[in-house]
Amino acid sequence: MSTKANILIVDDEANTLASLSRAFRLSGHEAVVCDNAARALELAQSQPFDLILSDVVMPKRDGLALLEDLKNAGISAPVVMMSGQAHIEIAVRATRLGALDFLEKPLSTEKLMVTLENALKLSRLEAENRDLRLRIGKHTLVYSGEIMRRVMAQLERVAASETRVCIYGETGTGKELAARTLHEKSGRAGGPFVTLNCAAVPAELIESELFGHEKGSFTGATQRHAGKFEQAHRGTLFLDEIGDMPLTMQAKLLRVLEEGEVERVGGDKSIRVDVRVVVATHRNLEQLVEEGAFRRDLYHRVVVFPVELPPLRQRNEDLPALVEHFATQVSAQNGWKPANFAPDAMDALKRYRWPGNIRELRNVVERLLLLCDEEVTAEIVEMALPALRGGVKLINPDTVTTDGPLADRVHDFERNTVLAELELHGRNVTQTAKALGLERSHFYKKCQQLGIDLQSRG
Repeated sequence: MSTKANILIVDDEANTLASLSRAFRLSGHEAVVCDNAARALELAQSQPFDLILSDVVMPKRDGLALLEDLKNAGISAPVVMMSGQAHIEIAVRATRLGALDFLEKPLSTEKLMVTLENALKLSRLEAENRDLRLRIGKHTLVYSGEIMRRVMAQLERVAASETRVCIYGETGTGKELAARTLHEKSGRAGGPFVTLNCAAVPAELIESELFGHEKGSFTGATQRHAGKFEQAHRGTLFLDEIGDMPLTMQAKLLRVLEEGEVERVGGDKSIRVDVRVVVATHRNLEQLVEEGAFRRDLYHRVVVFPVELPPLRQRNEDLPALVEHFATQVSAQNGWKPANFAPDAMDALKRYRWPGNIRELRNVVERLLLLCDEEVTAEIVEMALPALRGGVKLINPDTVTTDGPLADRVHDFERNTVLAELELHGRNVTQTAKALGLERSHFYKKCQQLGIDLQSRG
């Protein structure tokens, strides 16, 4: 067995501790020893062990009590019980409490090593299963409400076709997850899913990223590079933030979409590619077209079937499911014991407007789990979210007037929304404008139209 293991041995007999630790060390492993259950629990909470080997009969707290303590503390290391007074009743009880095995003293070195090997195999298998669950969970759209059910119905309807889809939504709403869902429900699910964030790649490099390059085609091109289109052959290419793509690249992308061929930078031949392109943006592409910042012909190529992902503030009914999902995910990643969320904590989370959407929620859930002991309460939520802690009154758009002409209702709704967002961001104009998806100049004009004085608190 080549893997070096770290073992905790618990026994009130000094001779047993000495002989077992020596056997493990001679086999190339590390052994930590202690003579009581209380100290064993402290050690298990302070460092990771691959195996805990504990005697059953010990003064004060016995091995079975230790087994329960380890379980309650969320310690996941496999535990093997041992005893010189082997009774079937004790073995059954230990197994029911979660013990991996029950060994009778005196222990042979061969039996010890077989037990350790089995424990390591089990730990590896559980780690692989956790990793698999996490990887699957990372690519899952989590929802329970009607709004997202309608969105999923749209995605499932269009997934089976080759229709090009444009996913609209604020930053952090899960646009890449929606694109991945399209891919996994399509006939291309067996092929690659390749992503490129157009806003994150410098303008001078985006052509190489998309179409690839030949060796020596530019400074730093030390070898041939296959671009995203080639990598996505017979699969799906997801172009995030398509609205930030430079105009010169938009023309080249249009040609590839029309002809189904790419040419590497520095190359002299065309390469056929079979790729479904899905795009996404948080910007208004129609407005960009009118402003001359986005090609009209490309717009009509990529926006064949638009899908709108709602912001989290419009999905309050999904919050419990999302919180549970992220809490499970974060706890598994960190080896934490799962925490409960009190009803008042969930109510507090629903009062927040989530300018960062689902991405922000995931970060807040991790923060809450770090701050709490066993249960997340409203007090802890208010500690984690400055807007709530500061007593900011978050205006609920549902409370605006429902009487009078449509223009008055729209004005009332917009004014309350802008005021709430201003308060949420401490009257910071730049942050508020960004959260609302507006340029600063447009935001100032909107406030003027709504009669909002940015210099006052009213």
